[in-house]
Amino acid sequence: MNCPLSVTRSACLFALRVLLPPDVPINAGSAAPLELSVPERSLVDAHHPSAVVAGNVETSQRIADVVLAALGQAVELPAAGQGTMNNLIIGGLDWTYYETIGGGQGASRAGPGPSGVHVGMSNTLNTPIESLELEFPLRVERYELRYGSGGDGVHRGGDGIERRVRVLEPATLSLLTDRRRHGPVGKAGGDAGACGANLLDGDPLPPKFTSELRPGQVVTVLTPGGGGWGAAAVAVPAARP
Repeated sequence: MNCPLSVTRSACLFALRVLLPPDVPINAGSAAPLELSVPERSLVDAHHPSAVVAGNVETSQRIADVVLAALGQAVELPAAGQGTMNNLIIGGLDWTYYETIGGGQGASRAGPGPSGVHVGMSNTLNTPIESLELEFPLRVERYELRYGSGGDGVHRGGDGIERRVRVLEPATLSLLTDRRRHGPVGKAGGDAGACGANLLDGDPLPPKFTSELRPGQVVTVLTPGGGGWGAAAVAVPAARP
């Protein structure tokens, strides 16, 4: 989970960049106002030989969420999105499949959050199921929106995704995920989105996990929903005459 300073800087710049007008180009000038003050050799300033495999994909999301929450005290921003890349890696003797899975984005005053999208810095494409199953000994048994996982509110947060994959030959599974204990927070009275979950043959797995798989075993990843925006109105029963 250690994060090199370059990744910390990039995550902070991302949070700053989303507040700028779309016609402002990314260049040295747009990064000039950013100044970092971090504890040396800490989680966000890792040095060799610290392991940093999850720093770029998960800790970077935490940094961006924290900076956006701070900036949200000065300008209006959406509720928190899923805040994780949901890294799923499955590999065998001569093949490896790696994907990041989308989830819910937070809602805002403008409307509900988008469902089933990558949130933050992730930019991986959505591999078609037909291509995946032709190239790898895997079968996708479910790939759908996780309806109702977005936080409630005047505007609901976006829904996460349910991704269920069966392995057809011996393989190794690795998971790097977050938001499995604390759901993405809502805003302006909106509810938090649902936490994510990882399952193996229906049994819960930790957020970070590695294991050997037997043919026929099923890995399920349930990604978090986004936070809701605004306190939903409470229906009051009409008084009897």
